[in-house]
Amino acid sequence: MTPRPIEIIGGGLAGLALGCALRREHIPVTLHEAGDYPRHRVCGEFIAGLRPATIARLGLAPVLVGALEHRRVAWFLRSAPPHHHTLPAPAIALSRFALDARLAATFTALGGDLPVRSRVTTEEPRAGRVFATGRRRQTASPWLGLKLHAHGLPLAQGLEMHLGENCYVGLARIEDDGVNICGLFRRGLAAGTGAALLVNCLRAAGLAALADRIAEARIDPASVCAVAGVAFDRRSPPTTRLCLGDTLAMIPPFTGNGMAMAFQSAELALDPLLAYARGAIAWPDAVRTAQRAQREKFRVRLASAGMLHPFLLGRRRQRWLAALGRARLLPIRPLFAALH
Repeated sequence: MTPRPIEIIGGGLAGLALGCALRREHIPVTLHEAGDYPRHRVCGEFIAGLRPATIARLGLAPVLVGALEHRRVAWFLRSAPPHHHTLPAPAIALSRFALDARLAATFTALGGDLPVRSRVTTEEPRAGRVFATGRRRQTASPWLGLKLHAHGLPLAQGLEMHLGENCYVGLARIEDDGVNICGLFRRGLAAGTGAALLVNCLRAAGLAALADRIAEARIDPASVCAVAGVAFDRRSPPTTRLCLGDTLAMIPPFTGNGMAMAFQSAELALDPLLAYARGAIAWPDAVRTAQRAQREKFRVRLASAGMLHPFLLGRRRQRWLAALGRARLLPIRPLFAALH
C-alpha cells in the first residue's frame, strides 16, 4: 500500500524535525515554509529539557554537532550582585541560523519536498495537514521580542539572565564565539532601529550596565530581528487541527524550553502520523491521539512557567525573586523537572 502523504505548514524546528522523521520512514512529506533558509529568528537559542531519547527518536544528533552545553546561569537584578545557580542537566546552545538550515538540508536530502516562500493562507483542517506556523500573534499583546548576536562579549557564565523594569533578557554563548542576546520588553519602552532599539530598551528598563556591555561589543547587523504581538496563550487548538511547537502553545521564554517543546511536540505526533500514513488509523484518531499526548506532556510545565512569569517583570516581585534566590529557595529543580 502506498503511504498517505503528510503536508506540514511551517518550516521551523517542529515542522522540520517532524518532516525529517517521517521521511526516514519513507512517508511522502511536503513542507511549506513562508520564508527562506538560513535566516535569523527571535529566539533564546538555548535548549533546556531536551532528553537524549527525543534526540535519538528524531535523529537530531547530526544537526546538533558543534552545539555548546551550559550548566551555570548568572541571574542579574539591575545593579545587584549576580546570583549563580547550576542547572540539573546541561542546556544546549546553538543558533537558529545554523539549526534551521541544517534541518532544512537534512529534510531535502531525505527526499522531502520543501517549497520556500510558500505561504499557505488557509487554516482549513484536512486529513494529513499539520500546522507548525509559529507563534499565535495577538495585536493586543503588550510584549515585544528583540534579538541579536554579538562577538567579543564576555559573560559571567555560559548563560546570563537579566531582570529589568517590565523586561527580561537572556544571553547565551553560542557557536563561533558568539553570544545570542534575546529579550522580552513591554512595547513602547523605547524608540530606535536595529541594535539601537535593544540597547535603548535596556537603558529604559534600568539595565544600563548591560546596555554598555553590548554597545562595546561587535554586533552582527544581519542578526538583528524583532517580533511584536508576543503572547503566551495556553488555550488548546481546535480538536480538528494537529498543531506543533509555538502554534500549539508558547511557554514563557525564561525557561529556555520553547525549542525543546517544539521537538517534543513533533516526537509526540510522529507515531500517530505514521499510523495514519500507513492506513492503520483514520485522521481524526491520529489528531486525538497526538493532542492527548501533548496535553499530558505540557500541561504542568505551562502552568508552572505561567505562574512564575510575572515575578520576572515587576520591580516588587523581582525583589521577592532575588530574596528567594539568595536564600536558595527558588524552585529551579522542580521547574526543570517539569520541563522534561
